[in-house]
Amino acid sequence: MISACILIRTERGRFDEVVERMKQFSETKNVIAVLGRYDVVVEIEVPDYDSLGKTVMKMGKMGGVVFTETLPEMKTEGQ
Repeated sequence: MISACILIRTERGRFDEVVERMKQFSETKNVIAVLGRYDVVVEIEVPDYDSLGKTVMKMGKMGGVVFTETLPEMKTEGQ
């Protein structure tokens, strides 16, 4: 399994809508509202990189999403 965090900036006034829609994805493990450059952090878990790309593309194309940045988990020595 591959874990990743998706950082999302939302359109003004559509924050709540985006948060609720992100919770509906089966790949979503957690949705966190944050302050700063991004508005929402979504933690996902997918079986492979193909699924990661498809999920991120679906999230990025949703209404209310301005842009996303994806941070895939990196395996380190000893894991």
